[in-house]
Amino acid sequence: MSLLSEIPTLSRTPLYPCHQELHAKFTSFGGWEMPVQYSGVTEEHLAVRNEVGLFDVSHMGEIIVDGPKALAFLQRVTSNNVEVLKIGRAQYSLLLNTTGGVVDDIIIYRLAPESYLLCVNASNTNKDYLWLSNHNDENAKIENRSNEFSQVAIQGPRAEEVLCNALGVHDNLLSATNLTSFSVTEYVPSGGRLNGVKLVIARTGYTGEDGFEIFCLNHAGPMLWRLLIDVGKPYGLKPVGLAARDTLRLEACYPLHGHELRDDVSALQSGVGKYIKFDKPAFIGKDALLRLKEGGISRKLVGVEVTGRGIVREGVSLFSGKEVGVVTSGTKTPSISKPVGLAFVDVDRCEVGTELEADIRGKRVSVVVCKIPFYVRAKKYGSTS
Repeated sequence: MSLLSEIPTLSRTPLYPCHQELHAKFTSFGGWEMPVQYSGVTEEHLAVRNEVGLFDVSHMGEIIVDGPKALAFLQRVTSNNVEVLKIGRAQYSLLLNTTGGVVDDIIIYRLAPESYLLCVNASNTNKDYLWLSNHNDENAKIENRSNEFSQVAIQGPRAEEVLCNALGVHDNLLSATNLTSFSVTEYVPSGGRLNGVKLVIARTGYTGEDGFEIFCLNHAGPMLWRLLIDVGKPYGLKPVGLAARDTLRLEACYPLHGHELRDDVSALQSGVGKYIKFDKPAFIGKDALLRLKEGGISRKLVGVEVTGRGIVREGVSLFSGKEVGVVTSGTKTPSISKPVGLAFVDVDRCEVGTELEADIRGKRVSVVVCKIPFYVRAKKYGSTS
């Protein structure tokens, strides 16, 4: 009996049997037993960069906010400007606490005039729902429906081809010109294995590639996964686990809650300032961030590249005579094949080209502050919100 099988508290997504069929290796992540890899991190990572990869992200949380009070509520409890969010569009945003720290980063999907789907981080779902409920001065209707939904992400240059063929979409519905980046639509296949199944399809993702995130009710999740696996084989589709998901997001420099985003670190330090709309009416965290903005932050998030020998990991201290920073995420990623990391560094040591030293297991190793993101795909798909 494995150690994991002795831990009764780990949750499993509805796609767990699918991962067993593919002989996935599993790990504990945020209270979930999730696939960490299938064929290997490098192979899965490069499949997403060059062809297409499929992820089970059903552990993510889904919170529905709807009704006539929904907009006013979301405007006050999120950092981005929800008023500009049109029906069929998605928006990256932040839940902030009163000191400007990040409770969570979320994506808001506007599905109807008064209906919003909030996709939140898996390990934060219950915390977010409680936090939203405790700040519901508008008495908006809030439902945590995370146990009802499966979610898969299909990412990579061939994601659109695979998805259209799998769903029998032969018109322009899912094209990059029609369903632009950060757009969302509902689609019900007519015929095939998913005949009559309602899907919510968004052109969003967490890899730096073009792709889609697809929501459906749990009973249809395994059918959707197996269909995409089967149809995607000729296109080079690989199932992708958490390990490659992390190397992909690090190359693209997407922040991860618990690493670059934290309850006890201001959003301004975390480099997500463009998602904070100071010109909108009062929202939780605004006053604290304005004070920080006026006084100036002491550290900010930067990219570092190891120029010596070694790999920087989370928690590694950075020095320039004295300690000037700490690594929040780091590894050697398959696409760029360099050891890189993200780090909070004192503002007077943040300029690109600044040479620092990392303390890797007691040995000082040379690193340099570098431009981010580390990876940018060559082709852009539509606009971002």
